Amino acid sequence: MVRLAAAFASQGDRVDLILVRAFGPYLEEVAEEVRIVELGSRGVLHAMPKLVRYLRSERPHIVMSTLPHANIALVTARALARTGTPVVVREASTRSFVRHTGFAVKRRVTAGLVASSYRHADATVAVSAGVADDLLEAFGVNPSQLHVIHNPVIDSDLEARARVPLDDPWFASDMPPVIMSVGRLSEEKDFPTLLRALARVRERRTARLLLLGEGSDRPRLERLVQELGIAEAVRLPGFVANPYPYMARASVYVLSSQREGLPSALIQAMACGCPVVSTDCPSGPAEILLDGELGELIPVGDV
Repeated sequence: MVRLAAAFASQGDRVDLILVRAFGPYLEEVAEEVRIVELGSRGVLHAMPKLVRYLRSERPHIVMSTLPHANIALVTARALARTGTPVVVREASTRSFVRHTGFAVKRRVTAGLVASSYRHADATVAVSAGVADDLLEAFGVNPSQLHVIHNPVIDSDLEARARVPLDDPWFASDMPPVIMSVGRLSEEKDFPTLLRALARVRERRTARLLLLGEGSDRPRLERLVQELGIAEAVRLPGFVANPYPYMARASVYVLSSQREGLPSALIQAMACGCPVVSTDCPSGPAEILLDGELGELIPVGDV
């Protein structure tokens, strides 16, 4: 959304970026021409009245949203505002899993809200063909309103950012190979499987793992690192604004996810010239790697 907002603004469009709370590592990447509208609420649900007022007062020509909770909120706010503002929702991951996770009542409510909201949007954008198929099969989205538009992942300055000098002893020429992965430290990324795979690799040869990202799974991952006895071979430095110098120097990039949409970091690693290995999860990796022609695909959860 940050890149898309900048692109629209560069063409002379007036663009507002509506945020529940204006914070996070990507905030500094928002173009100066883009106005940030902070609703200042605890969450999307609490922000609903302010979103309704925004739609009534600003009367935007079109509103786009991403992530299920924001998509549901926008479609609902448009109905409450009665402005008729065209709404485009974007889905970045396979969502049919909500039918099989959590409590039964929550599953039904969540799935119902997603299905209803997406069907009432003027258009739905899926980031990959796999995500589009999932929306059609699981949520009954109207095929005529569903469009596959891949993420604009590769920036014009990626190559220059990848050449930035990297002062990291792990990447010295005489050091062991470094396996790398980037992503939110959360359940769907399945980093525990990656850690267990590293432990098995180290039974045969020396290797290290650099895992860039932050999230709620950090304590669990740090405990597992200790349990596996690989603390000296694993680093979790958190979010890094420019991961490209690492990608350009890593021995291999690994995506271990249980589910995705169109994994941007996998594409970026390939653009940096790094060999890649990925789980054949729904969805995105098989599309990106041309069913294994451009990188190895392995079963989800395979150590």
